[in-house]
Amino acid sequence: MSSKESCRNELRTAIRQLSDRCLYSAAKWAAEQLVGIEQDPAKFTPSHTRFQRGSSSIRRRFRTNEITSTPIAGVSYVSTPVLEEDEAIDGDFYLLAKSYFDCREYRRAAHVLRDQSGKKAVFLRCYALYLCAYGRSLPAGEKRKEEEMIELEGPLGKSDAVNRELVYLERELSTLRKNGTADPFGLYLYGLVLKEKGSENLARTVLVESVNSYPWNWNAWMELQSLCTTIDVLNSLNLSNHWMKDFFLANAYQELRMHNESLAKYEYLQGTFSFSSYIQAQIAKAQYSLREFEQVEVIFEDLLRNDPYRVEDMDMYSNVLYAKECFSTLSYLAHRVFSTDKYRPESCCIIGNYYSLKGQHEKSVVYFRRALKLNKNYLSAWTLMGHEFVEMKNTPAAVDAYRRAVDISPCDYRAWYGLGQAYEMMAMPYYALHYFRKSVFLQPNDSRLWIAMAQCYETDQLHMLEEAIKCYKRAANCNDTEAIALHQLAKLSKELKRSEEAAFYYKKDLERMEAEEREGPNMVEALLFLATYYKSQKRFEEAEIYCTRLLDYTGPEKETAKSLLRGMRKVQSGFPSMDIEHLPP
Repeated sequence: MSSKESCRNELRTAIRQLSDRCLYSAAKWAAEQLVGIEQDPAKFTPSHTRFQRGSSSIRRRFRTNEITSTPIAGVSYVSTPVLEEDEAIDGDFYLLAKSYFDCREYRRAAHVLRDQSGKKAVFLRCYALYLCAYGRSLPAGEKRKEEEMIELEGPLGKSDAVNRELVYLERELSTLRKNGTADPFGLYLYGLVLKEKGSENLARTVLVESVNSYPWNWNAWMELQSLCTTIDVLNSLNLSNHWMKDFFLANAYQELRMHNESLAKYEYLQGTFSFSSYIQAQIAKAQYSLREFEQVEVIFEDLLRNDPYRVEDMDMYSNVLYAKECFSTLSYLAHRVFSTDKYRPESCCIIGNYYSLKGQHEKSVVYFRRALKLNKNYLSAWTLMGHEFVEMKNTPAAVDAYRRAVDISPCDYRAWYGLGQAYEMMAMPYYALHYFRKSVFLQPNDSRLWIAMAQCYETDQLHMLEEAIKCYKRAANCNDTEAIALHQLAKLSKELKRSEEAAFYYKKDLERMEAEEREGPNMVEALLFLATYYKSQKRFEEAEIYCTRLLDYTGPEKETAKSLLRGMRKVQSGFPSMDIEHLPP
């Protein structure tokens, strides 16, 4: 059996098993990967391959060479046995409980299964209780629990309510694991409970056991990834060599900001999953982190062309459109997601970005708040709402929003950067500097962060110009698209009386402005300094070139250039040097 056919059969079985246990997001993910495997045109009709043809352009554009689906040398993938389903004795009760679960009547589902001992029934009962315990999609009528959570809610939105079911769940699942009767889904649920409790080390161990025994549950991999906060922790995991491990590592590398390694993994996976929309979106996410916006835009355009009702990850696309100020495209995207599903956090964030680009910041905040009502832990909404409060000069609200964002994800460099901006607005540069350092540690290749930190060093309270120069140098080496770093390096070098360094940076900045065909005061400043510097170095030919260019301007720089030229001609003609200010006009 070929590798593609093997993956296809495994996924088909996994989709049924995951759906049967109400793990619908994992089943959806598996189904997307199933369709992402290239079909043999000789075996299937055109209708089977229509979905794949639309995404083929992405693969052609971003893959430099074909990667076969055969595992790399030295890696042998293990085959995991298919789970044996429970006997039919649990069937009727299980079907009733599952119907209650699907209607979000979780307590009823758990009650129906209270005396059932099959592994599937035990899992669904515990899973239903888990969703109740953490207030996940609470059913109507459960007022007591909601009121208790609201009354005991902490300052960052975390519930301090002690849930009795949590203790019961942990005890039961721990006993099942110790007895060796817990199946991979029970282990997954036990890992969730341990993670919520804060027992991260044991949660990692249990989740590794779960994915090693049943690797097709993408939910388990994602929970495991959230516990891998460093590369050392990731490398310490004892994972079996199944092809699902490659998906996990690619995602983990991305979260650990190892974007090139992540891209390499995804390109390798495309050898088998050639048309996976998930992989294409993840590649776009990595390119977004590398600030390669043109490529990100092309990928999302192709994704939408192939799947016009897609909402997942589209808020990232809206961020790109916002950064590029593509108003019409962002407007079209906002109207599309609104008509598709306006009650999604991603949709609300896209609409919020649309109003922000229009300058309607109050309306933008309304939609970011709506996203947070739908999902209070939606990271992008907190960060973007902080940006809006900064625009509205509401710094206390901005600080609160950014702090909630870093509480959810301490690796979100945008929130740390936003905190730095907010404290800078409050004229507290030492605090601002602390947060800017956090942001550049997490995203060292972003020139904007280095420039922000340099400007913080330049403030009157700090006035640490040497440190500012170091930051501007880092920014200049990180593709400073806004062309700020070179000019500031030139100005600081001039201020510190380092004429040679200043001339070097002014010349580099001038070359860049000429290449980009930009005019403005920065060009005049560079020409004037270079003309004066080369005259003082008695390099009159070069000085004359810059003076001649200044004669094209109409301001005071034109008169200064004339004076410099007269002075140089006097010196070159052999006359004694004279005070330029006393020369006749």
